[in-house]
Amino acid sequence: MISEVVDKIIFVLNAFSVIILLVGVAKAIVDFTKNEFGSGTREEISFRNNKIKLYLGSYILLSLEVLIASDIIETILNPSTQDIVILGGIVVIRTAISYFLGKEIEQTHNEEE
Repeated sequence: MISEVVDKIIFVLNAFSVIILLVGVAKAIVDFTKNEFGSGTREEISFRNNKIKLYLGSYILLSLEVLIASDIIETILNPSTQDIVILGGIVVIRTAISYFLGKEIEQTHNEEE
């Protein structure tokens, strides 16, 4: 009974993560299209594209954090050594991606100021 509920929660979190990512990508596509077909110099267009990249990066980071939470919950349900090692690897990879993406967002934000 509890296992089925947790499985549904994990499914919902994974689906929510995908929705977050798709919403971010859809917004970035709309903004990019407006930017490319709008007016402005190449420098202005490039500056706005960097803002779009920053905006999309925040959605990617949020999506990764939700996936990590989902994986942690799943491992709590199945705490075998193999599952813990797999979770550790997934968390390390996703954390590294989140860290470097966050640094890139921070650097882009500092360049804008």
